[in-house]
Amino acid sequence: MDKKEAPDWYKPPAPERSYRSILKLGKPGEVKHPSDSWRSMVTEELGLDEEHFRERKHEEGNSTVSIDRPLGLSHTHITALESIVGGENVATDDYSRVKFSYGKLLDEAIELRREEVSSICDVVVHPRDKNDVRAIVAYCHEHRIPVTAFGGGSSVTSGLRPEFGGIVLALRTHMNKVLAINEKNQTAVVQPGLMTPDYEDALNNARTRYGTAHDYTCGHFPQSFPLCSVGGWVPTLATGQASTYYGDAYDIVFSQEYVTPVGSFKTHDFPATATGPKVGDIMKGSEGAFGVLVEVTYKIFRYLPDNRQYFGFLFPSWEQAITAGREVMQGEFGHPAVFRISDGEETETIFRMYGNELVSRFLEMRGFKKMQRCLVLGTAEGEKHFAKHVKKMVKKISRQNGAMYVSGLPTKMWERDRYSHPLLREDMMDFDILIDTVETSVNWENIDSVYTAMREFVKGHPNTMCLTHASHFYPQGTNLYCIFGLRYTSLEDFQTLRSGIVDRIVAAGGSPSHHHGMGRLLAPWIEGHLGREQMDILRALKRHFDPHNIMNPGALLGLDLPEDQKRRPSAQSPGIATKGTQTV
Repeated sequence: MDKKEAPDWYKPPAPERSYRSILKLGKPGEVKHPSDSWRSMVTEELGLDEEHFRERKHEEGNSTVSIDRPLGLSHTHITALESIVGGENVATDDYSRVKFSYGKLLDEAIELRREEVSSICDVVVHPRDKNDVRAIVAYCHEHRIPVTAFGGGSSVTSGLRPEFGGIVLALRTHMNKVLAINEKNQTAVVQPGLMTPDYEDALNNARTRYGTAHDYTCGHFPQSFPLCSVGGWVPTLATGQASTYYGDAYDIVFSQEYVTPVGSFKTHDFPATATGPKVGDIMKGSEGAFGVLVEVTYKIFRYLPDNRQYFGFLFPSWEQAITAGREVMQGEFGHPAVFRISDGEETETIFRMYGNELVSRFLEMRGFKKMQRCLVLGTAEGEKHFAKHVKKMVKKISRQNGAMYVSGLPTKMWERDRYSHPLLREDMMDFDILIDTVETSVNWENIDSVYTAMREFVKGHPNTMCLTHASHFYPQGTNLYCIFGLRYTSLEDFQTLRSGIVDRIVAAGGSPSHHHGMGRLLAPWIEGHLGREQMDILRALKRHFDPHNIMNPGALLGLDLPEDQKRRPSAQSPGIATKGTQTV
């Protein structure tokens, strides 16, 4: 195939009510086809040839959804649900049952392409408000009917799968509003089904819409921004691309209201109290296993886009870039908003996609070698003098660690495309190429051991791609985000590779997840990570809030996972590095 000849990318919108329309990322007609340079890079990295892209492969999932799966709920139960929310808000058709039972995990996309459906719900219910949710949960508690909450459906950890059927609460249909903005407290009260772009748009235009003195921002911009709901941030402990400044979901949630099988409650909206353990903190990260989040109060921030400062640097090595990142976070001058360090392989991929050979050769002459040099992108936000000062200090520290300033243009280019990159997955899968991610939290003293173990394992498999960056920073550490790619052979081979990556991360001292949550995908690692004592506390909370185990049951958080499915660090684990640790 001629390199200049574009492959037969899938162009039309997915057929309505098809399997492909469910697995698709982005809006129905939205596509992002790989560039020639991206395709060339993937071809080389994965050991393919240009003939591989001559025609799309099988299993595209274009058929209308049709399942031979009888309802597991009686007509009496369905009638009772209709009496609560109205018949128009209860759906039992095949398409609804499948659509609201699937998230965006790559495994789920493979299944839908095969037009195979495993665990699905029996009924989709669209509650109109929190009173409907109370009545539904109470009814399901009485009759032992499983309940799963569904917001944006962007889970990549199999956190939404109704393994035992029952009902799915489709929260985004009606419970999707900004209920109040409290400008004095600088908070917003929202319903959980509100989609993140709609929330940010409302805040950005708060002066016009709500008569406030200022416009605001939510400060939370995950990669799934176009796909996720605001209610999904809290149960999964999500993190956004500007979290280094604004904080992650754990930090920005102010108060929560829940419906559980044993009752409802709302946590107080005080900025701080010394009134014992905080139930609100217990509910963060609970992933729907304890109850349904029906309202949340978030901190909001002044929207000052004109003050945003962009910067970019090229470092000679990963070690120098990471050292600079640590010094930036511990410098006590304020934190950048976006701060992102790409390792050598990811940086080389960026160069091949956006750069040119003459620039690359010039940089090599300056000591910035291929596969070693690391690109750093960033922004500073807030009051204009503050933002400028942060940028100035980041520049100073970066240059002290051998970096070359490359302007803010690379960051602006990344910002332009940041939400569209995941759309490439669909085209790649059409040609039997799988691209997925794992991520972990590390502290500064063990980042080297985790990074090395993770990368060596992936690259130890022939014809694999391993792009890594750190993108969420703290004074005590950062995260590692690994994008790995391979040619599809079987789902089992892919799952084995992914599990092996997580095994190596945990054995080297990283956490099983940084910001994607646990879900059923990572549940096997959670007890080995937290330990039996902490897991027993979570099980006790589950028994209190949900005595009949109806809330998103099925190994969520590993609470009811069989012993033979649990994964624990190997006895040969290198453990957590202790370099730099002092005992006093």
